[in-house]
Amino acid sequence: MTFSAADFLDLSKTEHTSLFQDSVPVWEALKQIGKYLERSLQPAMKGTIRGAPFIDDRVSIGSGTVIENGACLKGPAWIGNDCEIRSGCYMRGNVIIGNGVVLGNSCEFKNCIVFDEAQIPHFSYVGDSILGYKAHLAAGVILSNVRLDRGEISVRYRENKIATGLRKFGAVVGDKAEIGCNSVISPGSLIGRGSLIYPLTHFSGVLAENTILQNHQNLRTIPREALR
Repeated sequence: MTFSAADFLDLSKTEHTSLFQDSVPVWEALKQIGKYLERSLQPAMKGTIRGAPFIDDRVSIGSGTVIENGACLKGPAWIGNDCEIRSGCYMRGNVIIGNGVVLGNSCEFKNCIVFDEAQIPHFSYVGDSILGYKAHLAAGVILSNVRLDRGEISVRYRENKIATGLRKFGAVVGDKAEIGCNSVISPGSLIGRGSLIYPLTHFSGVLAENTILQNHQNLRTIPREALR
């Protein structure tokens, strides 16, 4: 497997294709976000503001996008058209958001690329990560981006560890992949397009496309003594 962008992402579903090159692993795009925004970002407000969100002067917001009261958008950030940026959303720099994206309450984003029509609506962390077209993170999903020992992050694939050169790297979530509520994805994970991860799952490594990752709890019931 080459781990190229085309293995996970439909590049027709982003306006920022120049961040990706066929000959290098998909995570190399994360190293380019800051310089790309510095070179290409043209701050603009073409959307609608509701209430009093905080919006940095290094932010571009496309037409039809709604920024709700209580959102905090620190630049540089590039937000596409027809997005919903809901109350409590927190961006803290080097963020690229496509068209028709939902970013919700108590979700945090930094150094990431989110393709068109992705949905991250509730209580999630997306740092140093790439989310594909129509990818969906259910409530409470965390894309962990730092090892506990702060070491370089490797991608684990079969018996191999592939060095990334990154000390911060969350995940690549392929097109139309779904991650269930309160799951934690460890640093350097790659989720194949069309895959589904059950709620309350901890995953690390590479998940093949169109795969269901099940996580069954062992539950039992015990009679409770009558209250006295």
